[in-house]
Amino acid sequence: MVLSRRYVLGGLFAVSVLAAAVLLIDVLGTVFFAVTVAYLLVPVREELVAREIDPRLASLTVTLAALVGVVLVAAPLVFVTASRLSDTIAILADLPTMYDVELLGRTYVVDVVEVRASVVQLIQAAGRRVLVSIPVLTVKFTLFVVLVYSLLQRSEASAQAALAVVPPGYRRVAKSFNRRARNTLYGIYILQAATAVGTFVIAVPVFFVLGYESVLTLSIVAAVLQFIPIVGPSVLLLVIAGFHLAVGQFVAAALVVAVGGFFIAWLPDILIRPRLAERAANLSAGVYFVGFVGGLLSMGTIGIIAGPLVVALVVEAANLLSDELNAIPVEEA
Repeated sequence: MVLSRRYVLGGLFAVSVLAAAVLLIDVLGTVFFAVTVAYLLVPVREELVAREIDPRLASLTVTLAALVGVVLVAAPLVFVTASRLSDTIAILADLPTMYDVELLGRTYVVDVVEVRASVVQLIQAAGRRVLVSIPVLTVKFTLFVVLVYSLLQRSEASAQAALAVVPPGYRRVAKSFNRRARNTLYGIYILQAATAVGTFVIAVPVFFVLGYESVLTLSIVAAVLQFIPIVGPSVLLLVIAGFHLAVGQFVAAALVVAVGGFFIAWLPDILIRPRLAERAANLSAGVYFVGFVGGLLSMGTIGIIAGPLVVALVVEAANLLSDELNAIPVEEA
């Protein structure tokens, strides 16, 4: 009777969460982001409390740290959009509209006027969308801070309530999912952020030595692209090389691909990832990329986090099932 009552209450909780998700669909991404960040920061808050720091002060300190981290990630994007939008459009406008392409001894003229106009319109629309949404982003940012603090303050009660619904025989399974989810979020947030910072630090002198004027802008874009698995800053280097090729600067194109590819696209992964990857989820780059792209296409921005997280939980479920089946003797299977 006690167990059935516990499961009924757990079911009511699940239904309530689903109803809240439907009603709060416009801020669901912010809520999900706040929940995952708070979930990842709970051990930090517990460590501060263990050092005899007041629980509220510990929650506030960790929340402020999360606030600073989000600002460090978001501010460069706003800066690039606001300060370099017109410069990017001007560069595109200066590109030639006709290109001569030689193929099998014959010369063909390629007209790229419509392609250039479409790219300019796309960049303008994206810039306007970001600038117009700043007031809404400010409100969501405030909601994020409040949620992270509230979740950290009630982390123990929430964990106990979630674990109480799980039958005793499945507590080990729940703890395995908890460990996998935390390690995955660590890999997405901490590992990617550290690699992005390292990319920025390395990219600044590299772009300066290569003679580019917008050093900070290019370095920021390269750092942000580190959050895209497999592709990373390589896509930026290829775009820059494409611009050089478009105006006949073949040596500059080769330099940015070779030098930039080594120092910006490859070196940060070698220097930073091995030192932080021990706690990251044990996912191959291909599987992580599937979760990233699938989540992004299915759920938008929130899918960048939700996609790899769901894939990681599927992998963990497969591992648990495999362990369970292998534990059964062959004659009993």
